[in-house]
Amino acid sequence: MQAFKARLLVRDEEGHSLGACWMWINKRMKEMKTIKTNVAIIGAGSAGLSARRAVEEAGKDWVLIEAGELGTTCARVGCMPSKLLIAAAEAAHDVKMASAFGVMVEEGSWHVDAKAVFERVRSERDRFVGFVVENIEELDQSKVLRERARFLDATTLQVGEETRVEADAVVIATGSSPFIPPVFEDVREHIMISDDVFELDVIPEKLAVIGAGIIGLELGQALGRLGSKVHVFNNTGDLGLFSDEIVRDAALEIFSQEMSLSMSVEITRAERLGDGRLKLTWDDEQGGSHHDSFSHVLVAAGRRPNTSGMGLEELDIPRDEKDHIIVPMDTLQLGELPLFMAGDANNKRPLLHEASDEGRIAGRNASSFPKLSDSFRSESIAVAFTSPQMAFVGKPWKDLDPKETAVGQVSYANQGRARVMLVNQGVVRLYADRESCRLVGGELLGPAMEHMAHLLTWVIQSRMRVLDLLRLPFYHPVLEEGLRTALRALAEDLHTTSECPPEHFALSVGG
Repeated sequence: MQAFKARLLVRDEEGHSLGACWMWINKRMKEMKTIKTNVAIIGAGSAGLSARRAVEEAGKDWVLIEAGELGTTCARVGCMPSKLLIAAAEAAHDVKMASAFGVMVEEGSWHVDAKAVFERVRSERDRFVGFVVENIEELDQSKVLRERARFLDATTLQVGEETRVEADAVVIATGSSPFIPPVFEDVREHIMISDDVFELDVIPEKLAVIGAGIIGLELGQALGRLGSKVHVFNNTGDLGLFSDEIVRDAALEIFSQEMSLSMSVEITRAERLGDGRLKLTWDDEQGGSHHDSFSHVLVAAGRRPNTSGMGLEELDIPRDEKDHIIVPMDTLQLGELPLFMAGDANNKRPLLHEASDEGRIAGRNASSFPKLSDSFRSESIAVAFTSPQMAFVGKPWKDLDPKETAVGQVSYANQGRARVMLVNQGVVRLYADRESCRLVGGELLGPAMEHMAHLLTWVIQSRMRVLDLLRLPFYHPVLEEGLRTALRALAEDLHTTSECPPEHFALSVGG
């Protein structure tokens, strides 16, 4: 610092004194406000707010830092507005399907009022966001800083231009943002990301969806059922949540009945035409080139953590071979530093309930640092609100050893209650450990899988054996009876290929 000050006391090339520059810096340093706290939390989304509660429950002081909009990603541009749009799409689909039940709807006697659809989406979304904002505004506002934070060292943050935060530990919960592939950079202002969909007032006439993950499939199908002609593109053969080829292939067949699907393709060019439409050019696996034009393009090619520009690269944080920050899921601690990363920022389990759990874990560990607590993690569950719904519970197929895993399967094509409701599509695959005979996971495609997934996740976390499940009551006629069929097949596989005790199978084939 003294050497720096000495340099400022010399004159520049024109002979002007630089001493005034040092005096200005010195004055700014004196004006800088310093806040000392136990835990600084960067990000006021689901993970950050959960971390704040955990810190307060631990009796520690906190500072909450948020440079962006309040309201959480889920409430503003994620879970809630997308489900509002899906609800409208399901209502439209029910009308279209009414004649199959003998309820006749005359041609032209109903229509989708796009303006009304999106007005309701925005109105209800704003209501959900309002609840979150109100909760934040009820906090001690002297502890809520609405500026961008940058690390000066592992526990010191520069917040905006006039505030310095010195903390004992820091929780990074900065969330994520949509990823835009480079091929779309020249037309960025003419494409949509998921955030933009909820600001529409028209149903896209012809929509290209880039990405066949949860976001792309949910929004693509919803807009398709509201009247858009939808074409989904993906650069791999993956679809939605599935790693089990049997379930994935069933999903491909089902969703291709409503939307065009181009899998394992590469978008090579995106250009805006004179009429305002966007022309996409893509190559398929066989090397063939194709092109088409669209009124709207929705890029849903995944999300990236909001961690750039924070100064993290200057800290001694372990990274993997791809230069991604390593975040142990049991503690969420970054290396040996008093830093903890929770929620979408760590790019591990980008789901709201996981973000809340991780915020709690990170907040507790930040409060007790250097002592870290043993953090309980609930079993994994994920649901996509497509139709039919997609889900996985416990361990997906890709994380299991096929030699150690028994499988039970059921098709919903002929399941009784599903046929009654004309939602008889999908397949469920359940997995059990051959040694313990316990249910360990499953991949699900079918009606009301959001409910099935919860039931199965609860029993997996309870470490129940397949026989335990078959002894539970199943009402008739319900969709859950399909799970019983899959469990019976699972028990049969265990019976013939495992060392499970004989009593395990006593009731597995009855009833």
